[in-house]
Parts: sequence; structure tokens; C-alpha cells
Amino acid sequence: MYFLLSVWAFLQLFPLYWMFTFSLKTNQEIFSDNPIGLPRSWLWSHYRDVIENANMFRYFANSLIVSAVTIAIVSMLGLMATYALTRMLWRGRSFVRSYYMLGLALPIHAALLPVFLVLKNLNMLNSLWALILPYAAFALSVAILIFIGFISGIPNELEESACLDGCSVYGIFFRIIAPLMAPALSVVAIFTFLQCWNELLFASVYATDWRYKTLTVGIMQMAGQYRTNWGPIGAGLTVATAPTLIIYIILSEKVQKSLVLGAIKG
Repeated sequence: MYFLLSVWAFLQLFPLYWMFTFSLKTNQEIFSDNPIGLPRSWLWSHYRDVIENANMFRYFANSLIVSAVTIAIVSMLGLMATYALTRMLWRGRSFVRSYYMLGLALPIHAALLPVFLVLKNLNMLNSLWALILPYAAFALSVAILIFIGFISGIPNELEESACLDGCSVYGIFFRIIAPLMAPALSVVAIFTFLQCWNELLFASVYATDWRYKTLTVGIMQMAGQYRTNWGPIGAGLTVATAPTLIIYIILSEKVQKSLVLGAIKG
């Protein structure tokens, strides 16, 4: 078992090793002389070129802003919608819940043209909101599905006791439900971040102005028409991958516990 797990770990970690090493090599080493070995000359200048000449700081900041604002919108709207769909009794609740779940069956890129036309009519193209709003809309269904699994494990007696003590609906939501849903919020934040950080098609179509391009689009444009220097591209990929790895290392245990807790509650 340990041998199989070691082989699996090697297969998972090797792409990261290869990406980092080819970011420090020349094209000749990457494609012919030394494709998988350590670099003969560690060309850290590739990282300097990416930072100084490729507007990588601007693209990195755009991706960070888009991801952070989308996470905030999805977390708040998803949690409030889940509370209304599971705890409140109102006509049409089942239909609205099914409507939200339909979002799970719709591929995000299938709505590329309709969303483009909507954004164009609203004069929102070439702005960060042209990315934030579609990302948030498509992430809501998954967020609500995760929140439903968690909120079903919270006893109704907590809300009844708070109501008897004079707490309003908003007080119950913000003082009782929201704090207890912290594990689910961390799971939703991770999934939403990965979706926003790695998305390419929407970012390349809705934000063509260089001021609003994200990191994935910036790295894609580093490839030349006739000749490409792959070392700087590897450096850009390493810079783009680093936040995901850091977040996973910091929050992996918490997210795993949250998923298990949500599965038990569901």
C-alpha cells in the first residue's frame, strides 16, 4: 500500500517539479538536451523578465481582485439563498430550489455568447465586473448545494430559542446560522477561488483591454506567433500556481474535515 501511495504521490508531484525546472531552462534544454533533469544553468532571469516586461503584477492583481470579490458575493448570496430555501416556508420554494440546481447541468462555457451580449448591452465589457458577475452566477449553484448539506445538520431548536428571545430573522441568520456555517464557507471559498483563478475563456473574451486581463490570459499571450521562449512562460505558470498551492497547504486539513462533516450532516 505504501509503495502504491508513493507511486501515486510521485505522479502527482512530478508535473510541479517539471514546471518549476523548465521555467529555469532554455528552449534547447526543454525540448532536446535535458527535458526532465535539473537545469544546467539556473536562469532566474526568466522570473525577472516576467515581472518586469509582461505586466505580471497587473494581471496577478486583477486575478486576485476578481477572485476575492467573487468569493464574497457567492458566499453571502449563496448562504442567504440557502437559508431561505431550507428554513423558510413560502410558495414556490421547491421550484426556485430546482431552478438553482439547474445551474449544475449547464456548462459555464455554453453561455459564452448570451452572456457576452448581455454584458455588451449593459456596457460592462472590458471591466473586472464583466468577469466577476458571470463567475459568481455560475458558482452559486455549487455553493447552494454545499450549503444545503451543512445547514441540514443545524438543529431547528436553535432558531426557535432565538426567536423566543426576541431575535429577528436577520438576527438569527447573522448571529446563529452564519457562524455555524464557517466550515462550509471555507469549502465554497476554495472551489470558487479555483474556478476564478484558472478560468481562461471568459477572461480572454470579456476583458480584451490589457488593464483588465487576468493572469491566465497574460500567460497565454506570452507565446509568440513564430517563436516562443518557453522559460518565461514556465516562470509565469509557476507564479500563477503558487497561490493555489499555498492556499491548499494552509487550508487542506480544514477543507477535508469540512467535507467529511458536510457528508455526515447531509
